[in-house]
Amino acid sequence: MITADRLNSIQEYYFSKKLREVRGLMAEGKPIINMGIGSPDLAPSPQVLETLRDSIIEAGAHQYQSYQGLPQLREAIADFYQQKFEVTVDPSSEILPLMGSKEGIMHISMAFLNEGDKVLLPNPGYPTYTSVTNLVGGAPVSYDLKAENGWFPDLEELSKKDLSKVKVMWISYPHMPTGATATKEQLESLVKFAKENEILLVNDNPYSFVLSSNPTSILSIEGAKDCTLELNSLSKTFNMAGWRVGMVLGSAEHITAVLKVKSNMDSGMFYGIQKGAIAALQSGPEWFEALDKVYTKRRELMFQLADKLGCTYDKNAVGMFVWCKLPEGAEPSEEFIDKVLYDKDIFIAPGTIFGSNGEGYIRFSLCVKEEKIEEAIERF
Repeated sequence: MITADRLNSIQEYYFSKKLREVRGLMAEGKPIINMGIGSPDLAPSPQVLETLRDSIIEAGAHQYQSYQGLPQLREAIADFYQQKFEVTVDPSSEILPLMGSKEGIMHISMAFLNEGDKVLLPNPGYPTYTSVTNLVGGAPVSYDLKAENGWFPDLEELSKKDLSKVKVMWISYPHMPTGATATKEQLESLVKFAKENEILLVNDNPYSFVLSSNPTSILSIEGAKDCTLELNSLSKTFNMAGWRVGMVLGSAEHITAVLKVKSNMDSGMFYGIQKGAIAALQSGPEWFEALDKVYTKRRELMFQLADKLGCTYDKNAVGMFVWCKLPEGAEPSEEFIDKVLYDKDIFIAPGTIFGSNGEGYIRFSLCVKEEKIEEAIERF
């Protein structure tokens, strides 16, 4: 069978390949500790689980659902954004629930990119931005993020480039993989940059509620809706990664364009999952406090492990990862993590999977129980 040419522009996702290797080692009896993946190991709240259970016997629960999701879900998202970010959105026209925010990356790209359109992509950044850009025939143009600039783009330098064919710019604050945050002034500068250059700015924002004292949405910036979409997700905040619940928010015009794509891709999210998502979004402050308590303990232990490896890190970074700079004289990132994998039976993500600026860095996930992190420390 001859595959489509578009497959030549991408490779299998790194974690898909590497986890096969890790599973193979586990099948051989190796006691692998997986610190590479950001898949929450904690459970959703009891209220969420009870809501899902009770919902499946409701009338119509197993029928096709609206492409736009339940009105109650959109209202819950709007209330959440109002309470947590002081952002006002119209639930009827400015919110679109998604089956995970990852599908939103594809839908947005299909809705706004023609073949050959340029896309600004963060380096380092989430690899899916690049692969989806390639799949839809866009032209990836990476922009540098570096530690000395707080992992924030040099917009003055970017403005000197020919941006006439740039249609979309992907950002992610709080940033993945580094955990860097952006100030209000920095977000304002991004919105200003996007407007001046007629670029659609898309902020991928799933980490605002993990070890973050100041949750921020770019939609809180005045005039942002004119040129900005924001993706968000219940995966990290509510331990619902496998449920696949995300959302995209922005102007009615932009959301309508994304809906045109989405309505041709699926037939609506399962009713019970939507009801569970509503319950999650209505969680009280005790939920977020308990979540941060767990991750704080894990992070302190992960700092100890990083110290063992001679790494340096930013204690103020947020999210569910610890981004570490390797010590001077260390092997390249991928060689370093392979040595740890085969010598110590510990899997860590190399920084290079997020772009060339990730060379010299590794990333630990906090989705690992305390006793396993302690065991990893003991192995060194």
